[in-house]
Amino acid sequence: MGVFVFLPLVLPLTAWPVARLAEQHLHPRTATRLLTGVAAVMALCSTVCLALAMVVGTAQLPGNPLPDGWSDPEVRAAVPYDEVAGQAAIPALCAVVTACARELWRHGRVRRRAHRALAGLPGTSVAVLPDAVPYAYALPGGRRDRVVVTTALLACLEPAERRALFAHERAHLAARHHRFLLTVRLAALANPFLRPLRTAVSYTAERWADEAAAGAVGSRRTVATAIGKAALVSRGTPAATLAGLAAPGPVPRRVAALLGPAPAVRRRPPVFTSVGLAAWGAAVGTAVSVMSSANSAVTMFLVLKAATPL
Repeated sequence: MGVFVFLPLVLPLTAWPVARLAEQHLHPRTATRLLTGVAAVMALCSTVCLALAMVVGTAQLPGNPLPDGWSDPEVRAAVPYDEVAGQAAIPALCAVVTACARELWRHGRVRRRAHRALAGLPGTSVAVLPDAVPYAYALPGGRRDRVVVTTALLACLEPAERRALFAHERAHLAARHHRFLLTVRLAALANPFLRPLRTAVSYTAERWADEAAAGAVGSRRTVATAIGKAALVSRGTPAATLAGLAAPGPVPRRVAALLGPAPAVRRRPPVFTSVGLAAWGAAVGTAVSVMSSANSAVTMFLVLKAATPL
């Protein structure tokens, strides 16, 4: 195993450059998918290696359920870890599991409560709430996907801007953005070094919906105006929403992007550019993370197999 077991815990640092550059130079759809994939793989690898460090480092502690042969000096020499790292990994792994479980529970609870709150309304794809607080958000629910908007917000927008608002929220639902956002939130809980990717995906998902709305209504300026007006009058939803889908994000940057030319659609960035090099750096870091965790897991399995009596 060697030092490889610890590499996935710090390799997410290699994704920091691409997190910011992807926002600026990649199409929002490409950036969202790339950053979410990198975050998910790195979070999984770091969690696996955290578990391996716990098992290996605590092998000689009283009450450990591993086989007796695991404490053999020759076996210990094959996986040279001290008990300090193993004991430190126990609360760290418990914190990761608890935080992720709590986030999943909260996500499910908010989703159920939101659907129950709309139970008395007509079963249309748009739910208009008679509320004096202006807000809107996308509520995913499989066959029950709905756009929720209040009368107060609709009263602040012109007809074309309303169409832009609905197109934006429908784009969230069509692309299942809540899954991307939930994934990066869990990844950031599993490894704090992945928080910049969570922030970046929150922005690129909004930009993805902005560009989809601009294509649907045929006017980037109308979408920019609708976003600006909604941000000026909105004060957020009265309750927590699913994975932050009601959060407006950095509105000035989104408006500025919409007032500029449409982003080019590329499957991958050119290699010899800043974003291309950053993407390759993140890809290499992800690959090394996968290989390190796989190497550590296979090594531990082989040692356990050799140390376990038949």
